[in-house]
Amino acid sequence: MKKRKFGLLISTVVAAGAILAACGSDDDKDTSNNDTASDKGKEEAGGDFSLAMVTDVGGVDDKSFNQSAWEGIQEWGAENGLKKGEGGFDYLQSASDADYNSNLNNLIRRDFDLVFGVGYMMDDAISEIASENPDKMISIIDSTVDAPNVASILFKEQEGAFLAGVVAASMSESGKIGFVGGAEIPVIERFHAGFIEGAKAVNPDIEIQVKYTGVFDKPEQGKITANAMYSSGVDIIFHAAGATGNGVFSEAKERKAKNPDSNIWVIGVDADQYEEGRVDDKNNITLTSMLKGVGTAVKDVADRAKAGDFPGGETLVYGLAEDGVGLADSRGAIPEDVLKTVEDYKAKIASGEIKVSEKPAK
Repeated sequence: MKKRKFGLLISTVVAAGAILAACGSDDDKDTSNNDTASDKGKEEAGGDFSLAMVTDVGGVDDKSFNQSAWEGIQEWGAENGLKKGEGGFDYLQSASDADYNSNLNNLIRRDFDLVFGVGYMMDDAISEIASENPDKMISIIDSTVDAPNVASILFKEQEGAFLAGVVAASMSESGKIGFVGGAEIPVIERFHAGFIEGAKAVNPDIEIQVKYTGVFDKPEQGKITANAMYSSGVDIIFHAAGATGNGVFSEAKERKAKNPDSNIWVIGVDADQYEEGRVDDKNNITLTSMLKGVGTAVKDVADRAKAGDFPGGETLVYGLAEDGVGLADSRGAIPEDVLKTVEDYKAKIASGEIKVSEKPAK
């Protein structure tokens, strides 16, 4: 499979002719009636190109990965005069992995021109659906599917996580920091590996506790894990656990509310989770967040698909050099000397001087 890199923050919107995706119909249905209904739906939605997504577990409002993808789709829809619903943009939510195939098939049958599957765990379902619908444009985020009608989107999470590790090790007062992951899968291992390497780069003696909860949709598991870490002396936790990570925030906020002078922090993931860390008008426990440009990647692929340049069969990889990952504004929580150190490492990684591992050392 070809691999090509594309910058997220400097993508060019290309206006071009619409792509008409033709779906096969059942023999006992009137094709002309179906086409008329589809065309009418697109007219009502305000455009001639439609897109939709299937969430991974955790929900569309997980304040993380799924939400970032959905926000990108909504922004693209607004920019292109579309409305939510048939012929415009939409999403289906997966309560479990058993919903992947049915949700994908549902959107295909509803004749959306471009369908996104969000998450590594969806690769088998997308591979199957893509082979059954070779004329449909499908994209998977955080995994690769080797099919000519699938665009695969990956991020170099290890590079952004390296910077998070630099911040955590630089600002820990206890010398103990933690990483809370969801399922132990390649994409989360990239977060894990980068965080360890970044922390060790600035403080080789830093103690790092690591715990995989095994789930992305159980905040209670995140809270239990964070409680154990903070109780053992950890003062900064980086989570890469989707909605499970919301429990990490809950535990940190409770501790900060009880003792406003405590050095308790969380580093968020995927989106800027500053609001998730708000304790009161004076305190916020979000140190920063490791950003993934999921929403912008979605918009880039949608732009290309609408312009007739859908990158089917390709893997698009977004790292620091492409502005595809990075850290959110700390709102003054991170001092200037630490920010300068972060910028120095960022430049070295982007230039290739530093290569960050994709798997944590055993």
